[in-house]
Amino acid sequence: MGTPLDYGYKNYNHYGAYLRNKYDGQRVYKIIADAGFTCPNRDGSKGYGGCTYCNVDSFTPELSRKLPTIKEQIEQGMARAVKNYRAEKFIIYFQPNTNTYAPTHYLKMLYDEALSINTENIVGLSVGTRPDCIDFEKVALLESYADRFDVDIEMGMESIYDDTLSKINRGCTHQELVNALHLADSSKIDICVHTIFGFPWETHEMMLKYADEVNRFPQIKFVKLHHLHIVKGSIMGSRFAKEPFKTFTIDEYTDFIAEFIPLLRPDIVLQRLFGLADFDLLIAPNWGMKKSQIQSYIDKRLEEKGVVQGSAYCESAVL
Repeated sequence: MGTPLDYGYKNYNHYGAYLRNKYDGQRVYKIIADAGFTCPNRDGSKGYGGCTYCNVDSFTPELSRKLPTIKEQIEQGMARAVKNYRAEKFIIYFQPNTNTYAPTHYLKMLYDEALSINTENIVGLSVGTRPDCIDFEKVALLESYADRFDVDIEMGMESIYDDTLSKINRGCTHQELVNALHLADSSKIDICVHTIFGFPWETHEMMLKYADEVNRFPQIKFVKLHHLHIVKGSIMGSRFAKEPFKTFTIDEYTDFIAEFIPLLRPDIVLQRLFGLADFDLLIAPNWGMKKSQIQSYIDKRLEEKGVVQGSAYCESAVL
């Protein structure tokens, strides 16, 4: 007999199961749209050079980097998803850089265009941004789509510590994330935050505290867990070449999230368990495995360890 994992059951609230349940078993695939935005931490509004770990090409698929229009990106992305993954429904995902960093009327034009392509098969809109580029007007715009589509805002929490945010040249504070989360109080919009584990000055105990901070915001529906990876073209990559520091091995990282996941509220949906960068840009840590292999390895280890999301969650600890 196989294990529950062999039959697709995981002891954490994972995104694949969430999508299957929400959309009656249909195959739902995210289509990345690159609208050519920059970032206030790159163009001088907040700073220059961006966050020290960031090379935007490291998380933007080559297809979307080369296509000139939103329409072409989405049409070709959908065709590829149907061919390779038998996708049936789509979530339009504005991912690279800061996708609310423009006047609201311009954002509406972009979102409208993206959602008008094969509309009958689009079920969602996901917008990646920074917490300091969200305001009431932009929340209202995104809410205007929520009667027709599932809408979420994805924001980088990265770390809960202002000292870390300063060291990585984040250009905003943790309080600015908290303020952005409060803008979504009682909103139809879902919130996704992502975290980065492995900054060398943060201890094991400091990183586990991220769970308490995530738990205290009922607005947070989705979380992406990332491990720190060092990529070419980033400030951190240049520094790492001169002064290397320890990064997670795959076993160390799995052991860490095996402690972290039980601390999370059981209703939170985990969209990712690890970060990913193109092999040609990745400096460290290189686990020598493809995405699917990493996912399978981590899932198997979590099952062997008996990890259950929320098993160590204490509601009183976050009140």
